[in-house]
Amino acid sequence: MRPTSRTRLTHSRRWAAAATLAAALWMPTLAVAAPAPPSGGVGLVGTVVSSSHLSNTGATSAASVQKRLVALRYLPAGAITGHWGYRTSEALVAFQAWQGLQRDGTVGPKTLAALAAASAPVPRTHVKGRLIEIYRALGVTLLVDNGHVVRAVHSSSGKPGYTTPAGTYSVFRKESKSWSRPYRVWLPYASYFNRGVALHAYPTIPAYPASHGCIRIPTPEARFVYQFAAYHTPVTVY
Repeated sequence: MRPTSRTRLTHSRRWAAAATLAAALWMPTLAVAAPAPPSGGVGLVGTVVSSSHLSNTGATSAASVQKRLVALRYLPAGAITGHWGYRTSEALVAFQAWQGLQRDGTVGPKTLAALAAASAPVPRTHVKGRLIEIYRALGVTLLVDNGHVVRAVHSSSGKPGYTTPAGTYSVFRKESKSWSRPYRVWLPYASYFNRGVALHAYPTIPAYPASHGCIRIPTPEARFVYQFAAYHTPVTVY
């Protein structure tokens, strides 16, 4: 006997109810509380994500990881695409470096746990106005405004033999497209702060010092860093 429309509807409702119950049992949610505000009293917006979604293996939600990285200041809000890519991977490398984790740009169990518990980076220096802190060993550059980290960016400083000098400097020259005479290469979005040493865009940023002394910044972040680094902005290299 052929099933009637009412029979098909009843079966459909039963299947939907079963699927809903299975999903509830399989995917518990993890409420990630808003991290403690950094010095200066500026709070961060927390997010509620599925515990199975804070991973880039299996049932993945790139958007959930990206939202968490935005809350922690490793990505801008406009970078929430819902897709894994270079920009998210670079942000993860910066996050992993700051947390003392292996820098591979992927979300394994340790990175997953750290993302759920971490707070935004806190700068060493708290002064009025803008400043930039460069952590050579970590490969992280902090953009700081009134003691609050605006962005934390993956970076690469000078390799052995070309070590970027430590110290405090200030931005004195800016060129959106700068030509390096010694190395015969274009340096997009270059902000010079110590003679020929500049923050500038570079297409690939390894998780170790690799430049000839400059601070290489991932291309997707370089324009924002360039705009942030106004003339006379203090730059401290640690």
